[in-house]
Amino acid sequence: MRGLVPPEAVPGSFRPVTSLVELRVLEGPNLYFPRAAVKLTLDVSTITGAEDEAVLRFARRIGLRTTRPGAPGSGFRQRFALRAVERLVRAIALEAGTRRLAVRVRPTAAPDVVVVAFPWRRRGRARALGEAVAHALDALPAPDVEAAVTTAAREVAAAPPGPPPTTVTPTIPVVAVTGTNGKTTTSRMIAHIARTSGLVVGWSNTDGIYRDGVLVEAGDYSGPSGAGRALGLEGVELAVTETARGGILLKGIGVTRNDVSVVTNVTADHLGLQGIDTVDQLAEVKSVVPRITRKDGWAVLNGDDPRVLAMRAVIAAQPWVFSRDPDSPAVREVLGHGGRATTVIDGWITVLAPGADPDPLVELVDVPMTLAGLSRFNIENALAAASAALAVGLAREHVVAGLTSFRPDAEHNPGRMNFFSLPGGVSVVMDLAHNEAGLEALLEVMAGVRRPGARLLLGLGAVGDRTDELIEALGEIGAKGSDVVAIGHKEWYLRGRTMDELDALLRAGAARVGVTDIDTFRTEVECLAALVGRAEPGDVVGLMCHAERQEAYDWIAAHGGTPDSPETLAGKVRAASALP
Repeated sequence: MRGLVPPEAVPGSFRPVTSLVELRVLEGPNLYFPRAAVKLTLDVSTITGAEDEAVLRFARRIGLRTTRPGAPGSGFRQRFALRAVERLVRAIALEAGTRRLAVRVRPTAAPDVVVVAFPWRRRGRARALGEAVAHALDALPAPDVEAAVTTAAREVAAAPPGPPPTTVTPTIPVVAVTGTNGKTTTSRMIAHIARTSGLVVGWSNTDGIYRDGVLVEAGDYSGPSGAGRALGLEGVELAVTETARGGILLKGIGVTRNDVSVVTNVTADHLGLQGIDTVDQLAEVKSVVPRITRKDGWAVLNGDDPRVLAMRAVIAAQPWVFSRDPDSPAVREVLGHGGRATTVIDGWITVLAPGADPDPLVELVDVPMTLAGLSRFNIENALAAASAALAVGLAREHVVAGLTSFRPDAEHNPGRMNFFSLPGGVSVVMDLAHNEAGLEALLEVMAGVRRPGARLLLGLGAVGDRTDELIEALGEIGAKGSDVVAIGHKEWYLRGRTMDELDALLRAGAARVGVTDIDTFRTEVECLAALVGRAEPGDVVGLMCHAERQEAYDWIAAHGGTPDSPETLAGKVRAASALP
């Protein structure tokens, strides 16, 4: 890993740098600090592999006068390296004139690589400090390491200060939504409810930047630039931002705080990227969003997800949980400490507050996004959206109106559980379904509208930046949950893989449940057309659609398909539950 320094990551560096793997400037709240920070990824093998005399000389220079670093290459030496890097950063900063500097150091999956982060106020000095730390590490094996630290400090002191962070401090209310599944749907629902109340709403998500329901700029704006753009739109009175893990890790959050945060859930997705290898680590990343919620605001948390509920320990805001179970321990605990809860009682979305009667808002059957009560995930999304809308101060009647008018169609929620009817009695369901939980949710609703004796036909696919294990799991889940499965590739989302690689992984997963008869198509639309061609009356075709959403809509319309109204969908659910 030595020497892997992206040229754009360390501009202006004039000497070869070997210890610096990456220098990343985070413009806003991040995994390490609630404000702008520099994240260094360092190869510390000069510490872990150094001889005892050299490492002790280095330790004395940075103020560790009594230490037992352990043998080279040992676990004790690796632990010493974490402590030593922290002290090195502080020592250089102090000698450069910065008396107090917060520093966080973390190990990585690689034994000789660590991450160190520190907050910054001026970009130029911050970059210089990061590079100086690497230069000092490079000099560790040399006899004059003491002088190298002094030289590094002088470089920092002489560096131009540079500009301050570009993080936006909001002047209007902000609702920030994060999670693994459901964040796009939930953020769209919140924005719709706010528009129903008469507010001009700006929001950002994976599709683009919107002002009052009109797309201003297409693209994935679930990162910090999206939040800033949504807040800056003319006349906006409320901002709703979707915040993805990638933006938090690579750039930081684009706003200094939010008034209401929502965490939908945390499940396995994007693991193995940017140093996040476990679901627990992913939960820590997501927790950045509620951690910056104002103290007098509300953190809306999924009470049925233990990792999300555990975020109560790191928030300053008031907790508001949502749960499908009104008697869950999470609901009891939060209400017992003065918080709020939204749940389902007798089929009604209901708000609970300490010392008050339950407040039934609306029946689930009247909320189109729940798919006539069929979709467990969309019930949770509706609970989360209602909670956030009430928490940010929207009137009860507007929340009810928004929930009952937001539909699972291409206008309100494109690409998420969109239902269509085709001639001949065939149903089509389109959804992103980009991970295991999403695919399970798609199969759940497909089964819920299948008539007795009919089949489920699934168009399976995966984007390239998932682990082998996750892609194989998608193949296994899809093959196990459907009667016919075909693969529809996503050419623009291969992300470093080939179609043949993805094909082999999906087939390997399907083979684990005995399914080997699988056709492959180069595009999602070709896959959709082939499955519809094989479908019989009553069958349900599901398409994991990521790359060709509009093309799939156009194909369905050209072949006589029409979007399902809530009434049509409810009729399909009733027909599916009829006895044969």
